[in-house]
Amino acid sequence: MILVLDVENTVVKRNGKMHLDPFEPENTLVMVGMLDGTGLEQIITFDHTEHSPTENGRRIVQGRLDHTTLLVAHNAVHDLMWLWESGFTYEGKVFDTMLGEYVLQRGQKEPLSLEACAERHQLHTQKQDTLKEYFKQGLNVSEIPHDELSEYLLADLHATQQLYRLQSRLYSFGEGRTLIDTIRLTNDLAVHLARIYQRGFKVDMNALEDVRKEFEQEKQELTVQLEKQVQELMGDRPINLNSPEQLSWIIFSRKVFDKKVWVDAYKDRVSDRQHLANIKQMTLPLYKQYAVVCKQCMGHGWIRKKRKDGSPYKNTNNCPECASAGYLYRDRKELAGLKFSASDSKWVSANGFSTSKDNLIYLEGVARSRGMYDAEMFLQRVRRLSALDTYLSSFIEGISTYVKPDGMLHVRLLQHRTGTGRLSGADPNMQNMPRGGTFPVKKVFVSRWDGGQICEADFAQLEFRVAAFLSQDKVAIKEVATGFDVHSYTAKVITEAGQRISRQDAKSHTFAPLYGASGFGRTPAEASYYQQFTSKYSGIGAWHKRLAKEVIDTGNVRTPSGREFAFPLATRRANGSITYFTQVKNYPVQSFATADIVPISLIYIDKMLQANKLQSCVVNTVHDSIVIDVHPDEKNKVLRIINRTNEVLVDIINKKWNIDFNVPLLLEAKIGNNWLDTKDVA
Repeated sequence: MILVLDVENTVVKRNGKMHLDPFEPENTLVMVGMLDGTGLEQIITFDHTEHSPTENGRRIVQGRLDHTTLLVAHNAVHDLMWLWESGFTYEGKVFDTMLGEYVLQRGQKEPLSLEACAERHQLHTQKQDTLKEYFKQGLNVSEIPHDELSEYLLADLHATQQLYRLQSRLYSFGEGRTLIDTIRLTNDLAVHLARIYQRGFKVDMNALEDVRKEFEQEKQELTVQLEKQVQELMGDRPINLNSPEQLSWIIFSRKVFDKKVWVDAYKDRVSDRQHLANIKQMTLPLYKQYAVVCKQCMGHGWIRKKRKDGSPYKNTNNCPECASAGYLYRDRKELAGLKFSASDSKWVSANGFSTSKDNLIYLEGVARSRGMYDAEMFLQRVRRLSALDTYLSSFIEGISTYVKPDGMLHVRLLQHRTGTGRLSGADPNMQNMPRGGTFPVKKVFVSRWDGGQICEADFAQLEFRVAAFLSQDKVAIKEVATGFDVHSYTAKVITEAGQRISRQDAKSHTFAPLYGASGFGRTPAEASYYQQFTSKYSGIGAWHKRLAKEVIDTGNVRTPSGREFAFPLATRRANGSITYFTQVKNYPVQSFATADIVPISLIYIDKMLQANKLQSCVVNTVHDSIVIDVHPDEKNKVLRIINRTNEVLVDIINKKWNIDFNVPLLLEAKIGNNWLDTKDVA
């Protein structure tokens, strides 16, 4: 039986955020709605202020689930979570109409809510908006009149059923028939991600507080150091480093005097010569300033006006001479700032010149190559301060907000947010953690068991190996097979070109050309590596050209798994290149690696842990790694499962997609007392 199902549940607002999950003690299941292929509608009430719980409701719902062979839902993870946490069992197949729509979009992002899907496909039963007024009034689901909530739920069920039938036709006979393997994997993965969500990841709140203090201490120290440097660079001129415009003043030593005119000048393409003329005509050089006490207010920032008879008014006014600052600022003769130049129009922003992360990294390289130590240090500190702000808000506050009273953070992994099919995260998004094994926030994640450990199985150079396979580049395949250290090679090339760089810092450049980076905007030494990459891996370059031709000829790119990406607006430029080329090169590698290979590995490991009846369980996946909470008695068994995965993975890939994956893949296991302090397993 194919059963369409939807749940209604209460929500709670905690720490300023809405929590819709069943792990909040105050949240309850309100209704379960079911609709089968015969048109049989059932609404089972469990908790409602105007309606007593339905007698035998639990037996009815479980009975329907026991006879279900395919459960259809829109955002199935949410519904599965509420069923499981409410004591129901369902282990069968799932079809998520939200994910079905996502796969059909082929990377072209359109709204995926049930309401948007129903409207886009002009379904007979479109999602109802009758409850919006209740929600605006702040009412919870259980406080909405029972009849209206039931009607709303029935409308959702019929819309979901119609959407499923439409998608079934498209995947069976229509435009989605080539995507059938992709939607099957996507739906299978959804069930395993729901289990990860349900299990949760234990958080050591004391360790979290320690990390918070470390970040705040470092932020305070950086702020003092930067304020000192700003004083040296700008004199007494007031500067707010949180302002992109004022940061631009420091870095480029110039200020746009009319931002509207400046922006208008760059509406159309601007030549390098015209750009330099614009800088000369539309910006002013900035000089260091010194402050003098305002003589009108004597440094107070306010004045007290007098009446005609000479008596003072009771209230004070802002000083017009110094704009209530208390000081006036005078230019010195010395040019302020770091004096970098913006050589072309790509550096332009509405505030003057762009201070994006990539631009700051580039300028760091320039400063390093020129021996500008103070400039390099300033730029590094600015980037680090920005990173600390992100870490404190996104991770420290995010984890604090969403960890449950039992100390568990339930990891939400979303399949429908990215263009490539790789996972994104929410509440908080741990997919945005910095790569590498040094991020302090990882230390707060520990095992749920006393004496337990955290194991991370991490793919070695997965995306490079995938690129080697997709392109069949002989050099890349040989380097993978022989264990050639590509990062050391990158560091060697850049260093020999005149810019000393460590192996660790070189990592960010090694595979960048796979994702469309050309070396443009890099330092000359870094650009030399990008040029060498193209000549060294000529097979990858030839494959990129084939991808470009495929896009122009068909409008699509297709990977060996059957996943497809549409580029309907791609065109061939006069110089032979194509538009959207960065995405065209990036999507096949990233998607086949992290949207196909990592998921089938995760599913295999998760099934093996369950088949062996282990308590150890998968609790997270980030990019190309799989994280397992290991029971203290099961370490060796878990490691054997990872070793077994290495042995069979290529065979699974070949069988699943009928291909010959001729590049070795390797999951490297690390284990430790927390997610950060893991060590390689010998």
